Amino acid sequence: MADQLIIFDTTLRDGEQSPGASMTKDEKLRIARQLERLKVDVIEAGFAASSNGDFEAVQLIAGAIRDSTICCLSRANDRDISRAAEALKGANRGRIHTFIATSALHMEKKLRMSAEQVLEQARLSVRFARNLCADVEFSPEDGYRSDVDFLCRVIEAAIAEGATTINVPDTVGYAVPELYGNFIKTLRERVPNSDKAVWSVHCHNDLGMAVANSLAGVKIGGARQVECTINGLGERAGNCSLEEIVMAVKTRRDYFGLDLNIDTKQILAASRMVSQTTGFVVQPNKAVVGANAFAHASGIHQDGVLKARDTYEIMRAEDVGWSANKIVLGKLSGRNAFKQRLQDLGISLESEADINSAFARFKELADRKSEIFDEDILALVSDESVMHEKEQFGFVSLSQHSETGERPHATVVFTAQGREVRGESDGNGPVDASLKAIESHVRSGAEMVLYSVNAISGSTESQGEVTVRLQNSGRVVNGVGADPDIVVASAKAYLNALNKLQSKADRVAAQG
Repeated sequence: MADQLIIFDTTLRDGEQSPGASMTKDEKLRIARQLERLKVDVIEAGFAASSNGDFEAVQLIAGAIRDSTICCLSRANDRDISRAAEALKGANRGRIHTFIATSALHMEKKLRMSAEQVLEQARLSVRFARNLCADVEFSPEDGYRSDVDFLCRVIEAAIAEGATTINVPDTVGYAVPELYGNFIKTLRERVPNSDKAVWSVHCHNDLGMAVANSLAGVKIGGARQVECTINGLGERAGNCSLEEIVMAVKTRRDYFGLDLNIDTKQILAASRMVSQTTGFVVQPNKAVVGANAFAHASGIHQDGVLKARDTYEIMRAEDVGWSANKIVLGKLSGRNAFKQRLQDLGISLESEADINSAFARFKELADRKSEIFDEDILALVSDESVMHEKEQFGFVSLSQHSETGERPHATVVFTAQGREVRGESDGNGPVDASLKAIESHVRSGAEMVLYSVNAISGSTESQGEVTVRLQNSGRVVNGVGADPDIVVASAKAYLNALNKLQSKADRVAAQG
């Protein structure tokens, strides 16, 4: 009988440590609901002690999610652990995840603690957490670069005090697969009570090997939990990618021999939602969820696939949420067909009013675009979610003029605190003129550190999805906008970013 592999998603905690990716509690809840539909085993909802906003987000998710275990991160101290336990009170199944660094470098330079002090702190923290919650996970931060003898002592003590999961992080992405797999195996063999806990892997992608290292930790090391994020989101080069781990284990079940709870048909919807919410665009050649993941340009490949799909496809696009028939709806489609397509895509809107609003936007889009793709619907609904946020600025209309040899000019009408205002400006191009027109009224003083355009589907009729990253007073935010007119999409993205800069919602990313 096959073993079960536990999927631990940390998109809402480790994933949001990417600059500009931190989320409001409402955004976190929306993603948590999708992770529940994906049937993720454990959702790490945040770091309650890091801010009031994160505490409220963990509390909100703990009260709303019934099927997944809700986990909260804490440093190895009583205050953090108590805060985590308090945030998790409403959870159907809660987990406290406590950590302390164990590498010589981290102990000396960061903690300024001796090895014996760290050992005692780990022991006391797990004991304290275990008295507050039956499910306790312990992580030795920078575990892969820690002395093996010392690490074995710390882990043995943590299990003895009641830790039910032991996670061994490759915190800085230094590992390579064979060595990391054998490292986990060595720890499990040398820790006397290793069989009393589930072993977990948490790998970063600094050398591009997070997925490979995690799989080695599972296959060679015997780990039975993988910590990962949607789209591999995370600080620096990111984390282990959930969709790649899941589809590797599912596709190569002959090799791994492991079962999963994941509903893979919800993967694409989760990917799209996280990308839209954070503004981190998925590259077209990204495995599993990239726009080109199941595309075949080579004539030889196309001929083979037409004759027999498995000549070049090891997975079915439908199995991860892509539609076999990309063109699904048009301007003559009715509300019931639209609602059914939302269900097929794994999209759940909160109320009939939300569905009606999304349908009205769909009809508006269908009048401007003859072919509606699944990607268009996902972008439209995500954009609808963004519009429901309490916003200071809202897009109304835009006009711009540009011709060769003349300086482009734009006029943008938008709402500011419920009142319509008009901004005008020249610029180096229509996008530059439009954003300067907005800024001429807002005067935010923000610096633009990223402007990115992504075609949602593959034609000149495609909606353009624009990401704008702004920085002001040490705060970094992403704004996202989608529209068939790329200049309009740019204005929407800029206003969305300004809303996040003005928002009083707590968006402090966890540190750990």
